Amino acid sequence: MKMDAPTLTALNELFRNVAQQADWKAALDTLFVSLRGEFVFDNVAIYLLDPHSKGLDVVYARAMGRGKTAEADAAWGELIASQVLNSGKSIVHEPTKAHTDRLMLAYLLGLPIHLGGRLSGALVFVRFGGPPYSEAHVALASLQAFWTSSLIERRDLQEARDELESVQRQMRLQDDFVSTISHELRTPLGFIKGYSTSLLRQDTTWDQDTTHEFLNIIDEEADRLSHLIENMLESARLQSHTLQFKFSPIRLDALVRDVTTRVKMHQPDLEVELDFENVPPIRGDGLRLSQVFENLFNNALKYAPNSKISISMRNQDEKLKVAFADQGEGIPEEFIPFIFERFYRVPGEAGVTGTGLGLYICNQIILAHHGKIWAESELDKGTTFFIELPVDALV
Repeated sequence: MKMDAPTLTALNELFRNVAQQADWKAALDTLFVSLRGEFVFDNVAIYLLDPHSKGLDVVYARAMGRGKTAEADAAWGELIASQVLNSGKSIVHEPTKAHTDRLMLAYLLGLPIHLGGRLSGALVFVRFGGPPYSEAHVALASLQAFWTSSLIERRDLQEARDELESVQRQMRLQDDFVSTISHELRTPLGFIKGYSTSLLRQDTTWDQDTTHEFLNIIDEEADRLSHLIENMLESARLQSHTLQFKFSPIRLDALVRDVTTRVKMHQPDLEVELDFENVPPIRGDGLRLSQVFENLFNNALKYAPNSKISISMRNQDEKLKVAFADQGEGIPEEFIPFIFERFYRVPGEAGVTGTGLGLYICNQIILAHHGKIWAESELDKGTTFFIELPVDALV
């Protein structure tokens, strides 16, 4: 194919635009639509070989002409895609019988797609009613097949990179967790060991008030240790989907009021504002949902100390929507997507202890209730956690 300078310039501009597209399907749209003036087709489809089933999967398909209402087999060329996979070569198929219905005159062109040097799929073009494919058309289609292979390889590479980064981040989180949990476990154990050893000393006599104070500290630190261990076990059960839930009709507004009362017994200066509409009951596990709100309170007490907490509850579109807001320092936007991951802790929170399990547990419990939880935050203004739970009409 002989091309003049304007044609080469146009192709160079097209391929630059294709390469700059972040999404591989958007890049393919740009490629096929831009060249359709030079290479007319009605439908285009990409078939890739499934490595497990060894069957062909359609990963991309666009109808741009008369095939939009045609039957799938005729319109997308699955048979010619299989023939390309079997032969490893480009295949042209033209109708052998005349027909008055142009959609019954399918001109098919199938080209091999190679990924990593291996035959992995086929690119299929379909024309209804002609014209037949010329050598120049096949050459231009081969160029599109090359770019298709490159774009799919770029997609696979990006997915592999994202997966690797996710694994690396999870490994870093686990390493941080081991360091953090070692410190978190040592602290209560140190108090328990220190004060119990003091009480057992034979060379000293403690008065009743001091003995009572030491025993209270031992009791509180034992509770703290028990809570840490329970969180670790529950996060493991949630991750493996072995934690049992007991669902029954519950009033979420009453449940939140009960949790608030318990929290204020230990934090009498905490200001909590409740704004509940007349909300319907839902089906849920009261113990686990209480745990969600206890974790949110604990989270607010750690990261937004001395802040007022506002909790609202509304029934919207057959969903119960809860907003749990504090007026703390907020969470930087770049960290919000990760706060519900197991072991994740927002960097730079000096002096704040934690295992990175509380919000993970919240998320898993809400997911088990077929709901969702997310956070919105503004620096120096606070953070709001939103929870949506389905309202069961059969309750």
